[in-house]
This record gives sequence, C-alpha cells and structure tokens, in this order.
Amino acid sequence: MGGLRSTQHDCGGGVSHSLSFLLGALLPTVLLFFLASDRVDEQLSSISTFRFGNGSAAHQLTSHAASLPTDVGDGADEKEESFPGLAELLPRVAMDDGTVIITSVNEAFARPGSLLDLFRGSFRDGEGIAHLLNHTLIVAADPGALALCEAVHPHCYLLQVMAAGVSSANGFLTRSYLELVWSKLTFQHRVLQLGYNYLYTDLDVMWLRNPFRHISLYADMAISTDRFNGDAEDLTNAPNTGFYYVRSTNRTVEMLRRWRAARSRFRPKAHDQEVFEAIKGEFVGGELQIKLVFLDTALFDGFCEYHGEMDRVCTMHANCCLRLVTKLHDLRNVVADWKRYSSLTPPEKMSSKLRWTYPAKCAATMKIPA
Repeated sequence: MGGLRSTQHDCGGGVSHSLSFLLGALLPTVLLFFLASDRVDEQLSSISTFRFGNGSAAHQLTSHAASLPTDVGDGADEKEESFPGLAELLPRVAMDDGTVIITSVNEAFARPGSLLDLFRGSFRDGEGIAHLLNHTLIVAADPGALALCEAVHPHCYLLQVMAAGVSSANGFLTRSYLELVWSKLTFQHRVLQLGYNYLYTDLDVMWLRNPFRHISLYADMAISTDRFNGDAEDLTNAPNTGFYYVRSTNRTVEMLRRWRAARSRFRPKAHDQEVFEAIKGEFVGGELQIKLVFLDTALFDGFCEYHGEMDRVCTMHANCCLRLVTKLHDLRNVVADWKRYSSLTPPEKMSSKLRWTYPAKCAATMKIPA
C-alpha cells in the first residue's frame, strides 16, 4: 500500500554483454513499476518544495494550533496556510511507508461515551489492528475537543475552525458543519504537500479488520461508497468522503487544490462529498489522470447499503444516518455484535449465523426500508 521506496545504483562503464542483456530484460519490469507509482520522485519534490516552506522551524514550534478562516475554498486555497508544528508531528505518527490515518473531532464527539470512545475502542476490539491507533492523528476543531483528545490519545492537533457552533453536534449542512468538512480538506491538502499519504476516516466508522490489505497499490485515491455497483473503477459508483485513502504525489496535491477551489462553483451549502461527486470525472479523465478506485461495501460496509455478513468486513460506517444520538445507538449495536462474533472460536465463526443488528433507528432518520 503506497509508500514505495527505491534505491539508485551507479552502473558505470565496463558492463559485460551478458549483464547488459540481463538489464535489458529487466527494463520493462522496472519501467512498469515506476509508471505504476510516481510516489518516489514526487514525494522528494513535495518535501523539498513544501516541508520548509512555512518559514523557520522556530516559527512552526511556537504553537501546535492552526486557525482557519471560514472562507476556505473560495480563493484561500491559493495562499499558503500555516499549520504550526505539523511538519514535526507527522513523522512521529506516520507508518514506515509515510501513511497517516486522520480523523477529526469536535467537543461533542470527543466527550466520554461519545463517538471518540467508540472509534478508539473499535481498534482495540478489532482483529490485530490496535497498533494502528499509534498511526492515527486526531484533528480537533476546538480547544475543548483538543483537551478531551489529549486525555486519551497520544497524537492530537488543534485545527481551530473560526465558525460559530463548531463544538456542538452540528446538524447536516449547517454553517458550522460545512466549515468543519471543508477545513478537514484544507488540512489534508497540507499533509499531502508535506509528502505523506493519508487515510481519512470519519469518527463514526468502526474499524474491525485492517483496511490497508484491500487498498490497491496502484490507486492514487481509494474511496468508500454509499452504494457499490460491482466495478471498482466505474464513476457511477456513489462515493462517500467519510473514508478514503490518498497517495501523496504532485498530481494528488493538485487534485486536492482543485477540489477545494471547486467549492465556489457550487451552491453555498455544497459539502465536500457533493462537490467531489460532481467533479470526480475531471480528475480521472482530465490532465491529472488520477487512478480512482471505489471500495466494495461488502468489505467497507455501512448503513446505506447494509450487508449482514460479518466474516469479511473491515469497517462499518454509520452513513445514511442523521443525529448524533441515533448514530451512537446503532453503532453501540455494531460494537456489541462484533464482540459476540469475536468471542467465537474459528470453527464456530465458520458455522455461525450471527449477523449485524439492523440499524433501525438510523434507517428511520433516512426513511430507508428494511
């Protein structure tokens, strides 16, 4: 998954005929490798261009908080936002291949017993994924969320959003909700500029198994779906920006810039997912030639296209669900179901008829038939 490395060798003069023949035979394979992933050269370029572009290290370390204006996406993307301390924090969070898991939280979601507790608990209860919490960066939208995050998690970052009401359980498409979702995109853009891949996950996604095993090595971007039509490259799939992976290259840095800038082309209440759905074809078919892969809901499950099976699923997302209290109710059922399943022996799991509890309360908020 992402993060490909390469080493250069000095192949000076005096190469034998047989060695030349061997190198000639290997050349197509080497070319295929580098065509499949432009990560190495572009990451080096990104690091040299951006990692030191925010001024001195002393300036970056004066605070571990960044503030964003509420007009992000309508021209502000042409400016170089400052993210103090981020360049120093990311190496401590990233995996060996330079990948960081990112989620975002406000005070309402971070309170004890709320989504943050369920999210972190899912890693501990999952199959061999507890270590991935060490590579998860939780981005707090307000000081209250930061304090609650720091009480339970080692890697927290304050990205203070300057909009009223960001600390509460924001209703869908309210002004504070929109500023939260667009500010996370600004932050992710900076992560790519610094040369890191990221997997963004909403806090209402329960992690059960390692999702990286099912993300294509060749994908520039792999995104979850509300509904999956069976073809991972078909643009008619319905993407969900609550869970997606982006590999850091010059092309994906530009993709994020264009995605943010496109906000101004749409209605004032357009959120990041709506804009991405409308312009994803521009990224794939345009000059950027982004390799976009849609993730199968049988593996990356959710309440929109609900599957009952428990033997393969990597994540469960409380999508197609309104109101925090409703999400919490149905996700607690998910957690209880998973614990029952996990307590079985391997032979019992193979013969088990256990299925996920249907998310009835969430379905009722969307009027989804059972």
